[in-house]
Amino acid sequence: MKVDTVENTKRSDPYIWGIIIILYIVSVVEVYSAISREITGGDVYSPIIKHVMLLFSGFLITYFTSKIHYKWFKMVAYLMIPLAIVLLVSILFWGETINGAKRTIPIMGISLQGSEVAKVTIVLAMATVLAKNQIKRGVNMKGVIWVVALVTIFSGLLFTQGLTNTLLFIGISVCMMLIGGVELYKLLGIFLVYAILALAVMQAKDLITEAKASPETQEVVTQNGGKEKRVIARSSTWKSRLDDFFDPTPEYEKPTTPDNLQEHRAAMAMAHGGITGVGPGNSRESSRLPLAFSDYIYAIIIEDLGFVVGGVGLLLVYLMILARAGLIARRCTKAFPALLVMGMAVMIVLQALFNMAIVVGVFPVSGQPLPLISKGGTSIWMMSFGFGVMLSVSRYAVKDTGSNIKSERESDLPEDLQAANPTNLA
Repeated sequence: MKVDTVENTKRSDPYIWGIIIILYIVSVVEVYSAISREITGGDVYSPIIKHVMLLFSGFLITYFTSKIHYKWFKMVAYLMIPLAIVLLVSILFWGETINGAKRTIPIMGISLQGSEVAKVTIVLAMATVLAKNQIKRGVNMKGVIWVVALVTIFSGLLFTQGLTNTLLFIGISVCMMLIGGVELYKLLGIFLVYAILALAVMQAKDLITEAKASPETQEVVTQNGGKEKRVIARSSTWKSRLDDFFDPTPEYEKPTTPDNLQEHRAAMAMAHGGITGVGPGNSRESSRLPLAFSDYIYAIIIEDLGFVVGGVGLLLVYLMILARAGLIARRCTKAFPALLVMGMAVMIVLQALFNMAIVVGVFPVSGQPLPLISKGGTSIWMMSFGFGVMLSVSRYAVKDTGSNIKSERESDLPEDLQAANPTNLA
């Protein structure tokens, strides 16, 4: 009875909840500042009301997920792997083409973005695989092979959408394998496999480029906020973006064209914001920057709030997620919850870093939403689920001073997830 009383009064991590609330506030303020392209007629508030409703639905997902004992996420992983694969295959054949690639598919009136579902799925799957295949001094070869196979399968299904998803999957897998205790020689072998796969993808891309005789139709946002169809050769998009990225000519000397409009408008927005910013809602470039409310919202945040608060401040908020997840993982006695909380944190933070790097020009242009800030339903829902998993671990998996409570919680785990925390920090 004593165990039940303490268990029922256990609370999820308040610092993670605080970070979520901060991101909600930034999202509402900055999306409202950046949605001028979506305003039609006199309906000024409709887009932001829809976004607030999406954030509220994300909050519900986070809250109810945090109430689920983390042991059930093993079963969720087994369910999501085939569902995510079916979703990605369906998008390849019947998906809607947006910005030159098939990215979404409508299901019951909701456009689902496959890449966002794949990110959460791969974290759940790798946490389960690495926890099940723990050995005394690391992870056995079976576990390593499964992780590489997961990255290969999901990257292959998403390679037409760009390379950043593949890089994100590789980054997540390497970080989780380091946390899982994979030996150095195995990691070196994994890097070699990834390099071979990358070369194979590039070769396949070249073959597709040569074989593709007819261009595709791309849906783009026009200058006045509407949409139009442009005929482009999608297979050459990666090459043109990389060529532009490695072009030594300074950006300010390049003429603004439809191909580099996003980069140039983003640079203008950040330059206009300067150190202190122009104030929330006073953005000048939000009406001219394509995707200002989604992939390029970081530029609007810097324009509104400035480099210090908007740029560096938001970066530190995301890094706090990783730091807090590390503290939670230290208090886990088992490998599975430690891998879950760190995997979700790495996924969220790496995606944020990729988005920021693309906006400021460190990475070539590609589409990655800013977690829990950018406008978009699937991204908000999946990131909310990821935060919910982290909160579940903080609620149920941390060590307690009472040995009876700790034993009771550990006994709830399946036998194949009883491996000790490999970080040796617990």
